[in-house]
Amino acid sequence: MRLAFSFTRWWGVVMKEFLQLRRDRLTFGMIVGIPVIQLVLFGYAINSDPKHLPTALVLGEQTGFTRSIETALHNSEYFSLVTAADEQEARTLLAQGKVQFVVSVPQDFTRRLLRGEHPAMLLEADATDPTATGGALAALQGIVASAASRECRGALAFLRGKPDPFQFIVHRLYNPEGLTHYNIVPGLMGVILTMTTVMMTGLAMTRERERGTMENLLASPVSPLEIMTGKIVPYIFIGHVQVAIILLLSFLLFDVPFLGNPLALYVAALLFIAANLTVGVTLSSFAKNQLQALQMTLFYFLPNIMLSGFMFPFAGMPKWAQAIGNILPLTYFNRAVRGILLKGYSWTDLWPHLFPLLIFCLVVMSISARFFKKTLD
Repeated sequence: MRLAFSFTRWWGVVMKEFLQLRRDRLTFGMIVGIPVIQLVLFGYAINSDPKHLPTALVLGEQTGFTRSIETALHNSEYFSLVTAADEQEARTLLAQGKVQFVVSVPQDFTRRLLRGEHPAMLLEADATDPTATGGALAALQGIVASAASRECRGALAFLRGKPDPFQFIVHRLYNPEGLTHYNIVPGLMGVILTMTTVMMTGLAMTRERERGTMENLLASPVSPLEIMTGKIVPYIFIGHVQVAIILLLSFLLFDVPFLGNPLALYVAALLFIAANLTVGVTLSSFAKNQLQALQMTLFYFLPNIMLSGFMFPFAGMPKWAQAIGNILPLTYFNRAVRGILLKGYSWTDLWPHLFPLLIFCLVVMSISARFFKKTLD
């Protein structure tokens, strides 16, 4: 017999759901916390027009003209000057990602300017992320031209009003054509691995507890450490299969170069996958069901994708946001992958990005083992 709709019964079901939400503190915290934290964090941190980019200035001579250029760059919002002894050191800093630009002024610049020979200034830019360099490159020539105009007096007064008294040569290194997929496609590798490994591990663990199969494992002669590591290893294999698929498609579809060592890439991927799997195990220790595990995975995933330099230039974020980004493993993996593929990183260049991944993996693994054992007990 079909019952007629009852407002009283309907309201009882509604109140039951509200009571369950109130008792589920983790879900309630996610409902309130996710929009507040994400809005505040990303609203202040994300900037598509980065300022104060680290720039190495190499002055081949100390004249009034070159000092005026140095002052103009220093006073600009786009550049933060870094000391470099010579061009070789500056290019090393550029290759390691410690500076975004190198501005070089040759030794005989002022003398050739006086002779009307149109001397050239060289700007070398790390173009692996075209978004990070676009605004600064557009502003740089105007900044230098303004500084030159102020110095065109006395012996240089005849240059005032003449077009192009000097040349400005721009070299976009590692990505000369400014192709965005050279930056996006390698970054997608880390994003995909983060989403799949953390989510699959967290859901697999909570699913075991929901189905009661975890008790069967505990009844068997298997230690908690053996259970945790045994569940992680298959996902390490899955992660490396994903890396191979992404690399193959990046070559076939997007023609992304591969200038580095394939072994170095897989070592970096191994550390990164292990770090994310330990995060997934830790989150599953707090989650009571698969829905909570999914919510916490999204809560972890969003800062990674927003603050790691994948979607928005890392250098454009405020210092406090960069500090948060420097905790996240995706930040270092993005730098490592882009460095291996586009810059041909050696092991020496790669180590500053692998070491934080190793530390993160060990710290989170110790935390994961502690909480995982507690949940089993």
